[in-house]
Amino acid sequence: MNGKVYLVGAGPGDPEMLTLKALRVLKRADVVLHDELVSTEILAFVPSTARIQNVGKRCGGKSTRQSEINSLLVQYALLGLQVVRLKGGDPFIFGRGGEEMQALREAGIEVEIVPGITAALGAAAAVQIPLTHRGIASSLVFLTGHYAESANSDHWPDAIAPNTTVVVYMPGHNHDATAQKLRGAGVAPETPCAIVSRIGSPDERICQTTIAELSSIAALPAPSLLVVGEVVRFAQHRSLGEQFSQFVAGRLEALPGTRTQERAL
Repeated sequence: MNGKVYLVGAGPGDPEMLTLKALRVLKRADVVLHDELVSTEILAFVPSTARIQNVGKRCGGKSTRQSEINSLLVQYALLGLQVVRLKGGDPFIFGRGGEEMQALREAGIEVEIVPGITAALGAAAAVQIPLTHRGIASSLVFLTGHYAESANSDHWPDAIAPNTTVVVYMPGHNHDATAQKLRGAGVAPETPCAIVSRIGSPDERICQTTIAELSSIAALPAPSLLVVGEVVRFAQHRSLGEQFSQFVAGRLEALPGTRTQERAL
C-alpha cells in the first residue's frame, strides 16, 4: 500500500508560527524532506526514528534539482511511508508546491496540503505593517524578484493600480533593477517601501526607505522581501524608541526626520 505525502508550510521561521496541523503531521512523519531555511527548532519536532533530509535550494550553493525532489517524494511514498515535504512559508506561494503536487498526482500518490504563514504575513506582523487598510490600500499583489531584471515584461504587471500594496519575494541584491521595474509599472518614486530580512529569526532586520532611494540601500541578508506602498508608513521601529509615522484625517503622513531608517528588530 502506498504512503501519503504532505506538503507542509513551515511558516516564516519562528517555530511558534507553525500551525497545529503542521505540528501534528511532523510528529507522525516517517520521512521529512525540508527546505534549507527551515529552522532546527522546527525540525526538533520530528520523531527521532524519522529520516530527515535537506533538499533545499540556495543561490550560489549546492542545490537539489526540483526533478530530484519530485522523484524522492514518489519513491518514499511507494515504500508506504508518511512523507512530509516541509517548506518555508506556504507551499503554494512561490514554493513550487504546485509542481510537486502535480508530480505526485501523476504517480498516483495521495497528497495533502498543509498551509503555512507566508513570509509576507510574517513580515507584516513583525514590523506592524497592515498590508491592506481602509482608504489607503484596497488591493494586494505578490511578485517574485527573480524576474526583476528580466527583459520579458510578462513576468511583472505593466501597471500596478493605485492604493495597492506590493510585496516582492526574493528581491535580490539589485535594488536598482527592482525600483526601475516598479516605477515602470506606475509606482511613484516617493512611495514608501521596506526591506525585511530574515523574518522570524533572532537577527531579523528592517530597512525603511522610498522607491527613489531604494537603489542606495545596502543588501540585507537573505531571505528577505520588499514591501511597497503607503501602508509602510505604519511600520513600527521599536528599537529606536519611536514610531516614524502617524495617521491623520484618514491619510498617512511621514513624521519629520530621516526618511531612510534601518534597525534590528
